[in-house]
Amino acid sequence: MQKQNKPLKDYILSLDADEWLFHADVLVDKAHVVMLEEQGIIKREEAAEILKCLIKIEGDDFIEHELPSYEDVHTAIESALIKEMGEDIGGMMHTGRSRNDEVATCIRIALREELLELMKEVNELKRAIIEKAVENVDTVMPGYTHLQHAQPTTFAHHFLAHFDAFARDFSRVVNAYEHTNVSPLGAAAFASTGFPIDREKTAKLLGFDSVLENSMDAVSTRDFVIEAISCYANLMTNLSRLAEELILWSTSEFDFVRIPAEYATGSSIMPQKRNPDYAELVRARAGTVHGCLMSVLSICKALPYSYNRDLQEVTPHLLKATKTTTASVAVMNSMIEGLELKKEEMEKKAQIGFTTATELADTIVRETDVSFRTAHKIVSSLAEKGVDKVALKGVNEVARAVIGKELSELGLTEEKVKEAMNIALNIEKRAVKGGPAKKEVLRMLRTRKMVLDTDVKSRQAKEGKVKRSLEELEKEVEKKISSQLTSNGR
Repeated sequence: MQKQNKPLKDYILSLDADEWLFHADVLVDKAHVVMLEEQGIIKREEAAEILKCLIKIEGDDFIEHELPSYEDVHTAIESALIKEMGEDIGGMMHTGRSRNDEVATCIRIALREELLELMKEVNELKRAIIEKAVENVDTVMPGYTHLQHAQPTTFAHHFLAHFDAFARDFSRVVNAYEHTNVSPLGAAAFASTGFPIDREKTAKLLGFDSVLENSMDAVSTRDFVIEAISCYANLMTNLSRLAEELILWSTSEFDFVRIPAEYATGSSIMPQKRNPDYAELVRARAGTVHGCLMSVLSICKALPYSYNRDLQEVTPHLLKATKTTTASVAVMNSMIEGLELKKEEMEKKAQIGFTTATELADTIVRETDVSFRTAHKIVSSLAEKGVDKVALKGVNEVARAVIGKELSELGLTEEKVKEAMNIALNIEKRAVKGGPAKKEVLRMLRTRKMVLDTDVKSRQAKEGKVKRSLEELEKEVEKKISSQLTSNGR
């Protein structure tokens, strides 16, 4: 007898993905059996026996004890049924379907649950950002371009930018959910089946929004996986940008924030160190998720229709990207909640680097009718001189060199220069839509709170719809079993 080649057998397995799909597979089996009985494809007694056995398998330590012995979770469950009740009954469950449509359906159900959980975590992160922004509407800080001091702003205005990015991420995840939550069940191998199955029935019982109609498309597409991981990649990029700012802001050079102790680690040799390890790992794991996306794109890019075993390799990347992204959002949420701001330091550094230069140029334009480009040259020359304290006298000296006139002759006053150099007034003047002025930031906070409330309700509605459908499925299963028991009682 030829000895089994274990490395060869292991090569074709995908145990982690199969464990992830186990509960989804049992749901699919239940819905399919209920439908088969209702369509008269299998007998009531056969359906009841299969459903009872599925409930038993669901309650056993099946994943730990049985699953590793089989090629995949789908084969394992069917084999357990046949072992328990014989092939004459257990072998009925697979009637009118293929492993191809079964796998595709299970992946969509499992991913659907993960997307709902991710939506919840993103909403919690958005809530933490809003709460931190509300606490810091008046907290002044420097704004940056090219990591150099640019213009003054407020922490609330800065953090609202992150909120808006994550709100768009939430919207993308919702779209991915909608494209995921369609049922391929009933497509069989790729050409459907000659049995009179009811695809709408199984879709409804499993909480899908609709049926993925074309049977070839249904089993072979993984575009919903690509879309989901693309959403993760975008979300992780935004998380990484936030993580990078927290890392920078916690350095001695910035000294804007103190990261919560539970999200910082010490050094094995340097007693003073508080390393922002969690934020650094979020930053790094963005690369992990990007890698999963590139892997899946590469796997799918040249596959002919319909099913190819290459698609088995997609699911582990999906699982890894999903778990990494959801965990990263949760970590960032807690980090933001416990973040301590060093407000005095932030305000002090907002005054470094001539951050009011733009407003001084704008003031010159408003008060003297000099063009902005000319005003820009005057203020740029002033900045090059390295003037610590800007006054009308210094502005006039530079203006004489640039345009041959003093700006005081054209209407600029000492009071207007002082006003332009005032950090607080500088911010308040930027009251156009989306600007950092307090009134505008408060308006944005109000609208973002409404956005968050809408997003929370949207997610709850989706979760509720799925929950009601699965509850209906369990009722149908109980009804089939009870009906058989009643019939036997007669």
